[in-house]
Amino acid sequence: MTAGGAESRKQEVAHSGEEARRQPLLFLCHRIPYPPNKGDKIRSFHLLHHLSQHFEIHLGSFVDDPEDWPWAPELEKYCASVFLRPLKPRLATLRSARGLLTGQALSVPYYQDRELRQWAADVTTQHNIRHAIVYSSSMAQFLPARVPFQRKVIDFVDVDSDKWQQYAAQKPWPLSWVYRREARCLLALEQALARQFDAGLFVSSAEADLFHQLSPDTAHKIGFYNNGVNCEYFDPELDEDDLQLNPYPEQNVPLVFTGAMDYWPNADAVVWFVREVLPELRRQYPQVTFTIVGGSPTRAVRQLAQEPGVTVTGRVPDVRPYLKYAFAAVAPMRVARGVQNKVLEAMAMARPVLVSARGLEGIAAEDGQSVLLAETAKDYGRLLGSLLQGDHPELGKQARQCVLQGFSWEENLPEVVLLLGRNAAQPRYARECP
Repeated sequence: MTAGGAESRKQEVAHSGEEARRQPLLFLCHRIPYPPNKGDKIRSFHLLHHLSQHFEIHLGSFVDDPEDWPWAPELEKYCASVFLRPLKPRLATLRSARGLLTGQALSVPYYQDRELRQWAADVTTQHNIRHAIVYSSSMAQFLPARVPFQRKVIDFVDVDSDKWQQYAAQKPWPLSWVYRREARCLLALEQALARQFDAGLFVSSAEADLFHQLSPDTAHKIGFYNNGVNCEYFDPELDEDDLQLNPYPEQNVPLVFTGAMDYWPNADAVVWFVREVLPELRRQYPQVTFTIVGGSPTRAVRQLAQEPGVTVTGRVPDVRPYLKYAFAAVAPMRVARGVQNKVLEAMAMARPVLVSARGLEGIAAEDGQSVLLAETAKDYGRLLGSLLQGDHPELGKQARQCVLQGFSWEENLPEVVLLLGRNAAQPRYARECP
C-alpha cells in the first residue's frame, strides 16, 4: 500500500469510527472475553476493547469457568450493558445430544439458552440496535431474527468444521463417526451464516482461503484479520520483579509448552511429545526437561508428570518467566486450526520455537529464520542439537521482529470498524497477506 493509500485508509477508519460512535452494537460471544488468558478470549477481548472506542456495546456471553466470574465487573469498562449466563460444560454436553435428533451441529444446542435469547431481543428493541457482531458460529442463534439490522458481521475465527474433521481422523469409532457428522453439520452452518451475514472474518489468510474453497459462493464476503500480540507485555527485556524469577532448576535445558490444557489438541500434542520425542531427547541430552504450563490439565496430561524430566504446572499467574527462561518453546500440534497464540507469544519473548507445520498455519514465519519446523522425533533431536551448538544465534531476535511486523492489534482491528460502520459491499482484509 502506498503512503497516500495508507493515509486515506486511516482517514476512512477515523470517519467511520466517528459515525459508529453514536451507534449501539450488539456483541454476542460464546465465552466471557475477560480475562484474556486463552486463545479465543485473547482475540475476543481485543476485538471488544477496540470496538468499545467506536460503539456503545451491549455484550451477551457465557461463563464456563467459575474462576472467571470475579472478572465480570471489568467488562463494565468497555460495555454499556453486560449480560452473562452460566454454562456448565457437563450439562451442556448432555444438552448438545439433541442435535442428533434435530440434525443440528451439536455445538448449537450446547449453547441454547432462553434467558440470553430473551435478553438479546429486549436489549435490541430497547436501544434500537441495528449493528451486530457475532463471535463464533454457535452464537448466531441469539441474533433476533425480526430486527432489520443494517450491518451484521460474524467472526468465525477458525474453520471449525475442518477441525472436527481432523478430530475424526484421530479418534476410534464411534467418536470418529460423531466427529465426522459434526464436521458436516458445522460446515453447512458456516456456509449458511456466511450467506446471511454482511461479512465473515477469520483469524488468518490460510483460514479465509480454506473457507473460500469450501464455500466459493460466499468468497466475496469473506476476509480475515490477524491476531495480535501485546509485545509491550510479552517483552523479555522488561525489568519486572516477576520476570527475574527463573522457574527452572540450574543446569537444565528446559523446553516449554504453554496453553489451555483442557483443550484436546493441546493435550494430544504434549502426550505425543512425551511419549514419542522426549525419551530420545533425554537419551541424547540428559539435561533436557519438559514443562507443561496451562490451566485445567486433563487426567492424561497430569499423569505425564510421572515421567522423568516432565513437570505439569497447572494454571500459573504469569506465563512470561516460563517463556523467558526456557531454552526453547515447542508446539508439536497434530490437530490445529487458526493461529496458535502460544507460538506468537513465545516468538514475542524472543525464544527459539520448534513447531509443527500445523502449529505454524496462519503465521508467516520462515523456517530456519524465525522458527524451526519439526515433525518427527528425529527432527527434534537434530534441531535441538543444532540449537545447543549455537547454530541459530539470531533466531529468537528474528522471531520477535516477525511478530512486531505482522501481528499488531492496532493495525489489524480498524477494518472491523469499517465493516460495521459503513455500507461496505465486501470485507477488506485487515492487512495484506505477509
